[in-house]
Amino acid sequence: MPLLRSFGARARSILTVMLTLMLVACASATPYQPNLFGQKISGGYSDKRLAEDRYRVGFAGNIFTSRDRVEGYLLYRAAELTDQNGYEWFMLIDHRTERDRRTYVDRSPRYDPWYGSGYLYWQPHWRYYRGGGWTTWHPHVGSRFWTYDVDVRTVEKFEAHTEIKMGRGPMPQDGQKVFNARQVMVDLGPTIEWPKR
Repeated sequence: MPLLRSFGARARSILTVMLTLMLVACASATPYQPNLFGQKISGGYSDKRLAEDRYRVGFAGNIFTSRDRVEGYLLYRAAELTDQNGYEWFMLIDHRTERDRRTYVDRSPRYDPWYGSGYLYWQPHWRYYRGGGWTTWHPHVGSRFWTYDVDVRTVEKFEAHTEIKMGRGPMPQDGQKVFNARQVMVDLGPTIEWPKR
């Protein structure tokens, strides 16, 4: 019997570790990937050709992806498209980054009636001696009781979009946001996290 108890505890322990590892694997920032429905990790890049030398490019991150990473991956995708199409530089037109911020309010996990449906409104109270007699104190009457605490979480997601115009030869020097595609790929390449297969 002790052997069986030990095996059950070990199995629960192994299961707990496996579930934790699975949750950690799912809780990662969006890697550099196309934004397709049903992926293991949500988000990624998208692009649409508007003309021979123009694209609309976007990158959407999940709640674990920083704004810097989203904007860096957008820039890398623009450089990659420019290079793949035989151009040398690209210009950002109408660049913007959107932030989706949501706040979730959940009841505190410190209290949940686990005594069954007959005890749903159970609240503690104390009796104490004061001024020559016994008094009852109900902490939930007239003041907040700890069972009503809430857990507040705020999460943010970033999505960046731009239109790019690609070109060859000398880069425009008129104050526009113009980038050498190969240089961007060299500079940002080491920071790119590719999806795990």
